[in-house]
Amino acid sequence: GCNPLAETGRSKLQNQRAVLNQQILRAVRMRAGAENLLRATTNNKVREQVLLELSFVNSDLQILKEELEGLNISVEVYQNTEETFSIPLVPLGLKETKEVDFTLPLKDFILEHYSEDSSEYEDEIADLMDLRQACRTPSRDEAGIEMLISYFLQLGYVENRFFPPTRHMGVLFTWYDSFTGVPVCQQNLLLEKASILFNIGALYTQIGTRCNRQTQAGLENAVDAFQRAAGVLSYLKETFTHTPSYDMSPAMLNVLVKMMLAQAQECVFEQIGLPGIRNEFFTLVKMTQEVAKVGEVYMLVNTAMNQEPVKENIPYSWSKLAQIKSDHYKALAHYFIATILCDHELQSGDDEDQQEKALSQLYDYMPEGLMVLTVLKDKVQRKQLGKAHLRKAIVYHEEALRVCGLCKKLRNIDVLQEVLTAAHKRSLLKYAQQETEDDFLSLIQAPDILPKTEHKIETIAPQFSKVKVKDFFHRLGPLTVFSAKQRWTAPRTIHIHHEAGELGFSLKGGSPVQIYCLDPACSAASMGLKEGDYIVSVSGVDCKWLGVNEVLEKFRSVGEQPIEIEVISCQDTAASMHSKSATYSVGMQKTYSLICLAMEEDKIDQTKKAPLKLPFLSWGTKNRQKAASTLCLPSAVAGSSRMKKKLSPFTLLNTESSLY
Repeated sequence: GCNPLAETGRSKLQNQRAVLNQQILRAVRMRAGAENLLRATTNNKVREQVLLELSFVNSDLQILKEELEGLNISVEVYQNTEETFSIPLVPLGLKETKEVDFTLPLKDFILEHYSEDSSEYEDEIADLMDLRQACRTPSRDEAGIEMLISYFLQLGYVENRFFPPTRHMGVLFTWYDSFTGVPVCQQNLLLEKASILFNIGALYTQIGTRCNRQTQAGLENAVDAFQRAAGVLSYLKETFTHTPSYDMSPAMLNVLVKMMLAQAQECVFEQIGLPGIRNEFFTLVKMTQEVAKVGEVYMLVNTAMNQEPVKENIPYSWSKLAQIKSDHYKALAHYFIATILCDHELQSGDDEDQQEKALSQLYDYMPEGLMVLTVLKDKVQRKQLGKAHLRKAIVYHEEALRVCGLCKKLRNIDVLQEVLTAAHKRSLLKYAQQETEDDFLSLIQAPDILPKTEHKIETIAPQFSKVKVKDFFHRLGPLTVFSAKQRWTAPRTIHIHHEAGELGFSLKGGSPVQIYCLDPACSAASMGLKEGDYIVSVSGVDCKWLGVNEVLEKFRSVGEQPIEIEVISCQDTAASMHSKSATYSVGMQKTYSLICLAMEEDKIDQTKKAPLKLPFLSWGTKNRQKAASTLCLPSAVAGSSRMKKKLSPFTLLNTESSLY
């Protein structure tokens, strides 16, 4: 990761975010304590003092929230350093977290569950903690993305190695909400995985805003980055459907995906217009529809941002910027079509049919009494319709400037003011050139323009398979066998003596190999060897990763000497227990707590299938009565089954039992 002490603009913002998170946490705890005291006391004088304290704390929280919003709209820091005359793009800030110490829980689990010397795995545990620490300050490039993905994939291995479904490991993960600053604390590794995914998407947005939008390559990279950001956030929404913080709730993620796709569409329009927009009929028709598409997608983003429950937590300046961009690009669309009508009269050599067809594609309907072909041929109607579009463009420009002036954060972004003002002046100048004395007779209203794009913007799904990672705890053995779900006996030492050249058993399977067709009368059986035992070492050499041929070769290398092997036996897993996951939401207004009842569906008997327990979601009204929710509902106990399921780092990724 980057140097956390580096004095870069982005690191300063992240440090300010971390400080604000701590201040918000203190204020929320004070409010929770005051609310508890208010409910407990009947003394009127104490109640008055508590109410006064509550009003102070609430106002303090509002100020802190506004400061956090100021960090979220500090877009200039993330833009390219080259001077540009473009409206800034909005990046997402990285989620902040507290340090986590895996040492004791993992060492205890290795000793207890795998019966191995945990001190031999101190380097692996240190590597895992170093990787997590580096992920708190990733570099703003592909190397940073690759590092975050590496940690996400490593968490898949760690989850299956050390986090059994029957109990918690005692590792507490704390992540701060990117918009409210409220911490979420859980012992569930899925919170860690979801937060890392969010940061991957956020880092892609920062890469996209950093691209040089004055070059074709820079704009292509920006489009790709925003599409990938949308893909990661969409994957997060679909995979972790019940996340315990607002910034990762399905409604919020849906808005963020739309915003990233809108910014990608904006970059596509800039890419088309980068070489310059020729004042030619068909070129302007194409640009009109492309820019109208940008205005439409930003209008949808603004609408989504003003819906409950997103409205209360999305930064106010973000929704206003989406509204400004929608109005600005709609104004440009009307300006382009006005230029078509005012500057390009139908000449004798022009293709009349092609122009009629192109112009008709811009409208869903024409004003009453007008037809496309008539407008093309009649200079008066053509000029009147062009001026109607210019009037509408000016109205949109003025609305964009008005909204920008009302928002304190946006008012201070100089380049935004310059772009909006220049576009407004250009439309006014165009209108002044067309003005005549009989304008009061013109009552034509400009029709809406149909948006269309030749460059469809879609999400790009995350490609985790391109990042190759090695399981840090590879030495524990194959994950399909040596996982937290499987329970084993402690290794037993067996001394095998040759009997007329025969061992008294066969070997089968991949790695590790299993005892097969054991002769009950052989010496190995009398020493305690059992059918189905796994061989983990031969003559003191670890062989968890060796196949049948390699193990037999080790047997042969011993010759006629007795063979010493270590074996383990699989124990029947106990009846599955529910996995409790209580979200600590520290009493923030309208936050919600989530309790997951994780069920192991693959262990439910087919003849007596227990109904699936759905996650329980408790919204804000109850939370205001309970400062913090640590409830857990009872769960049905499922029967056991001998069916074995192949494990992978992503076994728990898409099952209902893995949801928060």
